[in-house]
Amino acid sequence: MALLTLNRPDKRNAISTQMLSELQSAFDIIEKSHARVGIVGANGKAFSAGMDLEMLSAIARQSPQQNMEDSRRMARMFRRIWSFSKPLIATVNGAALAGGCGIATLCDFTLAVPEAKFGYTEVKIGFLPAIVSVFLTRQIGEKRARDLLLTGRMITAAEGKELGLVTEIVEPELLQQRARELAAVLIEASPSSLTRAKRLLTSAAAAGVDADLERAVLENARIRCTPDFKEGLASFLEKRKPNWRGEGNGNSE
Repeated sequence: MALLTLNRPDKRNAISTQMLSELQSAFDIIEKSHARVGIVGANGKAFSAGMDLEMLSAIARQSPQQNMEDSRRMARMFRRIWSFSKPLIATVNGAALAGGCGIATLCDFTLAVPEAKFGYTEVKIGFLPAIVSVFLTRQIGEKRARDLLLTGRMITAAEGKELGLVTEIVEPELLQQRARELAAVLIEASPSSLTRAKRLLTSAAAAGVDADLERAVLENARIRCTPDFKEGLASFLEKRKPNWRGEGNGNSE
């Protein structure tokens, strides 16, 4: 088995451009190795708090082309996890928010401690959970996805399990042991069968996922140019309540 660890504990394992690049490289290594299973974990108290603050600040100054490139980079990572050729097990030791929630819940198995929190909080800062919506609606259904994506609320590990985002709730001291036990079960199976089963599970939906991702990437890039995104980001960084402007439709309150 291969171990992949998010290792920015001082930043609550926030996602940076460098982290995205390193994750893709790590997945390349695992895919080419003899490892039969990958375990994705994190150091520190959080699994991942979502996008890095410095990366968020930089987005407000980027060109439309740079925003498109950023959006595609994130989409490629999520799709890679969703369609990865070998089983992936996430060990969620704490909060998994926004993009961090995507990493945690797109793995084949998501093991979480009772205290873990999950959520797609983008709407609270004027952002858009566009890319993750492509996968979330397929995971838990449209009505439940609307609840999480439109409210931006955080849920407990228990509710995550009820919704189907969490496979199993495990006490903190047993989290790594349980992941290794599950990996051992998977390793006992035929590697060819696992690879083909994963390909079968994703191939039927791949065309629809890719088409939806194209639209999501475009919307993700577009919202970065809106006044509400700039205001949401500023209010978040300044730790104040946002003053939303909306888009001139009279429905901003």
